[in-house]
Amino acid sequence: MASSSSFLSLSEKPDRNLALLDDYEMEERDFDPNHKSGYVAVVGKPNVGKSTLINQMIGQKLSIVTDKPQTTRHRILGICSGPDHQIILYDTPGVIEKKMHQLDFMMMKNVRSAAINADCVVVVVDACKMPEKLDEVLAGVGELKDKLPTLLVLNKKDLIKPGEIAKKLQWYEKFTDVDEVIPVSAKHGHGVDDVKDWILSKLPLGPPYYPKDIASEHPERFFVAEIVREKIFLQYKNEVPYACQVNVVSYKSRPGAKDFIQVEVVVEKNSQKIILIGKEGRALKLLATAARLDIEDFLQKKVFLEVEVKVKEKWRQDEGLLKRYGYGGQIQVF
Repeated sequence: MASSSSFLSLSEKPDRNLALLDDYEMEERDFDPNHKSGYVAVVGKPNVGKSTLINQMIGQKLSIVTDKPQTTRHRILGICSGPDHQIILYDTPGVIEKKMHQLDFMMMKNVRSAAINADCVVVVVDACKMPEKLDEVLAGVGELKDKLPTLLVLNKKDLIKPGEIAKKLQWYEKFTDVDEVIPVSAKHGHGVDDVKDWILSKLPLGPPYYPKDIASEHPERFFVAEIVREKIFLQYKNEVPYACQVNVVSYKSRPGAKDFIQVEVVVEKNSQKIILIGKEGRALKLLATAARLDIEDFLQKKVFLEVEVKVKEKWRQDEGLLKRYGYGGQIQVF
């Protein structure tokens, strides 16, 4: 995992001159000439299983997963490395047709940027839903540059009958302009290796862009905030989770004692703050406990977690705040 001070613009992929590898020895850049490295944009509508697919490919949980749509907000960079390859995956927010806030516009801008910077594109669709043309699935993404290699992943195959899978597979092969269609169950890991093999067949030869022992370039505090946000989605209903922004205000490593983490949850209305806190603070305490346990599992260390709720009216419409929160294509460190 990258250090808590790492910072990288996600609006551009790293230069092909290995600039990102300067901070560690690469044996004088002596790499396998058959080594493959590249960027993959994973796109699709909300709640189709993009994050679950990426978590399976990487082998650990990086992107939060709930049964609510539009859970992923940031363009999360996951790194899947092997002896002869490095696959760099962008887990993008679900494509939004109706944009209600400035936040929605900025998230979709990040989706388009991910697709532009990719070497190939993986489009994920829900096998349980009626088939759609590719331009309908990708409405809001824009035209993909240079006819990028495109894979359509028919996810959640475990939820429908084999005969239905065959029919939908045939439909997508006939009516979408993609290179291949692969049915998978990302939840159970079925077909994920086939997706990985397809990606590797499309990536260019080249050295790794990142150290092989990291799973993401994001700082640890970014994932701490994401874990808290996931627990909000799981614990609260209706609009409340969507109105919440989670920021790590302070992260102090304390040798010989629990690390101290201070988190703020920003909402738009006082009524939302009241719901988050709950009667006598019980709801917030439940949230903090659930988040702390997952954070400790993620960090592999004990932590003291302090959660505070603040109100900032219409933060989802405030472009300045949104950029500060990392929606301008950069992950900010608070």
